Amino acid sequence: MIVNFKTKKLEKCYCQNNQAKRFFGDQIARKYIQRINLIKAAKSLDEIMLLPGLQCHSLKGNRQGQYAIKLTGFYRLIFTVKGDNLNIVLIEEVSKHYDD
Repeated sequence: MIVNFKTKKLEKCYCQNNQAKRFFGDQIARKYIQRINLIKAAKSLDEIMLLPGLQCHSLKGNRQGQYAIKLTGFYRLIFTVKGDNLNIVLIEEVSKHYDD
């Protein structure tokens, strides 16, 4: 799949491990980069949905059309799938699920 990023900051965090660690912390940075690599290697959204441990699922409400993948505990990676063959992924954000 082709991966694009909503912001330059998200792209920089993927390309530069030290930036990701500075922004997210060690554990989330590692999972962020790892999950994007898994998305890039996938041939389809269905393949991503079937990968164990990711808990990939579609979102509802004001996030309808977006998907989430578990990073750690409360953190998740949110993305949108686009393209004629659903082969382009836009990384939207890393968010804390169930904010305090």
